Amino acid sequence: MALVGDAISHSLLPGIAIVFLISNSRSTGLMVTGALGAGLVTVWLIEFIHKKTRVKPDAALGVTFTTLFSIGVILISVFADKVDLDLECVLYGEIGFIYFEDGKSIFGLEVPRPVIRMAGTLLFVTLLLVLFYKEMLVTSFDSGLATSLGIPTGWVYYGLMMVLSLVIVFSFESVGAIMVIAMLIMPSVTAALLSDRLPHILVMTVSFSSFYALSGLHLASWLNCSPAGAMVVSGFALFCMVWALSPRRGLILLGIKKYRHKKAEQFAREL
Repeated sequence: MALVGDAISHSLLPGIAIVFLISNSRSTGLMVTGALGAGLVTVWLIEFIHKKTRVKPDAALGVTFTTLFSIGVILISVFADKVDLDLECVLYGEIGFIYFEDGKSIFGLEVPRPVIRMAGTLLFVTLLLVLFYKEMLVTSFDSGLATSLGIPTGWVYYGLMMVLSLVIVFSFESVGAIMVIAMLIMPSVTAALLSDRLPHILVMTVSFSSFYALSGLHLASWLNCSPAGAMVVSGFALFCMVWALSPRRGLILLGIKKYRHKKAEQFAREL
């Protein structure tokens, strides 16, 4: 499930391309509409292939997103090769250029439009999380219990995929698809090494993401390299640190427990 975001991020390209070819417009509303449609088609295809064949979910995911992404590349290459739909920008993004985007004046401060859009997305996602926290929690961890409680698991699942598509679309111009995947997975995986409670994991996920951004910017400035790449490397460094030192599942703690267990077995045999 963690890589469904990866599949959606690549599969949105044909939806964006088709909407552009039909409307001949690059307006944000149309692009988001096409991307959301492509995201839902992606999820439906993954589920359809998995349920109607003997193909496993990970293989169905790989077949779907590579095919849809390739279709998007072909559409843009054949029908929109002279239009400014920069595939490299979509894939990698350039967070360092956000400052130079057109913006709006808010309380006397010029705020770039991508920042405004992402701030709006953050508020929207937070609101949905507060309103549907119980449904999301039960559906994610025990779909059978959710069904018995009368929660429409299908609607919750596809709603979550729609919101995920929305976040990915608005993140494209800021950070690109590859960094989106890193930020979707790495902070939450790191937080899960420290706690089993979802509220704690959510708070730590936001905190870790902020740390990645700030430390990555400093690392990029020091090495004179890509800020997006530096942020992901910073995130991996924190993950390795938590993985080793976690008081609950850390490698050091597990090693100590294993060593003590062997010593206890050896002592028992000697007795």
